Amino acid sequence: MSKINLASNKSKVSITEKVAFGIGMLANQMFPAALGVFIIVLVQDLGFAALLWGIIQLAPRIFDAITDPLMGFISDNTKSKWGRRRQYVFIGGIIMGIAYVAMWQLYEENGLTYNFIYFLCWSLVFYLGLTIFSVPYVAMGYEMSEDFHERTQIMAIAQFIGQWAWVIAPWFWVILYDPAWFPDGAGQGVRELSIWVAVSCTLFAITPAIFIKSKSTKHRKDFIPINASHLGKSLVNILRSVVEAFKIKSFKKIAFATFLVFNSFQVIAPFTFLIIVHYLFNSDPASAGNWPALHGSVGALITSFLVIPLITYISKKIGKKRAFILAQCISIIGYILFWFLFIPGKPYMFLYALPFHSFGIGSLFTIMMSMTADVCDLDELKNGTRREGVLGAVYWWMVKLGFGVAAMFSGLVLWYVGFDADQITEASIDGMRVFYTLIPIIGVTLAIYIMKDYEIDEERANKIREQLNSKK
Repeated sequence: MSKINLASNKSKVSITEKVAFGIGMLANQMFPAALGVFIIVLVQDLGFAALLWGIIQLAPRIFDAITDPLMGFISDNTKSKWGRRRQYVFIGGIIMGIAYVAMWQLYEENGLTYNFIYFLCWSLVFYLGLTIFSVPYVAMGYEMSEDFHERTQIMAIAQFIGQWAWVIAPWFWVILYDPAWFPDGAGQGVRELSIWVAVSCTLFAITPAIFIKSKSTKHRKDFIPINASHLGKSLVNILRSVVEAFKIKSFKKIAFATFLVFNSFQVIAPFTFLIIVHYLFNSDPASAGNWPALHGSVGALITSFLVIPLITYISKKIGKKRAFILAQCISIIGYILFWFLFIPGKPYMFLYALPFHSFGIGSLFTIMMSMTADVCDLDELKNGTRREGVLGAVYWWMVKLGFGVAAMFSGLVLWYVGFDADQITEASIDGMRVFYTLIPIIGVTLAIYIMKDYEIDEERANKIREQLNSKK
């Protein structure tokens, strides 16, 4: 009986709104994807030391620790005729675009100290814009549907569209260092490419604000006022909300499992370029050609056309938790294969590992964001309020914090193995390859262990939804 009642809620979200949400995800992923490529210029061309690179990666994450939960609280309690989210998505998209262009206007002749301070300051403005955009945007996705499986479909469409960022971004490596494109070097390249990235991504970012419907919250009586007189109380409520989020056992499992899978991958991601150039092509970037870009692009295409549709189907058949565990087990096979299929003189061989490897990252956010939407229902049942903004902010702060920690850890690994771009040794390359396989396997294995007792399946989610509906 309960399943029949819940079935009536299906397909209430139009395909236009689903695609509009997905286009927002393209901006949410393209900005950092391009950033991950452009940032190499800081080290390779502008002389940033590993320590400065680490500070640039980590400082915004500390900043996010304050701004993300604050933005989640503001978004959850905004009274407006446009609803709680849309205006912030629009404003955040504009701020991101302006700051992204500004922070990449770097010139070597300005000196290392100036460029470091200039980039750090503008990057904080960019990350503030990203917070204003992404926290309400993600929360918008959580509240689009009440149906267990439609939530997965919404996230699958978003991830399918968002994956194109990772298809396109790796080719920026090729463009930046091609004299035919930028005769004055990669510095000129990032200054000009950042404009194209910012304009297009700003348009992508504001699309959900324009096309996704929302109800007016102007007359809501249950929201906490957002004004100076309530600032102290609001800060206490924000802190309490963050603490309460980690008291939700299901949410804690999702957050830490995501942290482990995503950031163990992020630790070794920069090594891909180095392994291909220095191991497969004997430290000859010209000979490496398009192979570093192909590694990222082919993996993203496999994710878009194989992993996301397949994992969405599997999730519906065996449940979200089992689908997650299956996908991560398949990814372990991929990481093992990389050890054997990175073969000097035969670069095409690593392509055979990509379908297995892609299941790990490719399925992660499709499943985990759908699970988080289910947890939002559980949170409302227990606490009586909808807090998609706060839960989403805490979840994505874990991802972003891990991204910064991963960057620092990448530098430590390179230091440990003795990697020096000016004096490549066989021992340093072999050490890097060992960590390339070992670190993500450890992270994935720990994530599977954490998720093995995850308790919200379709039956329980439906019961929670029934109880919420009966209360209303």
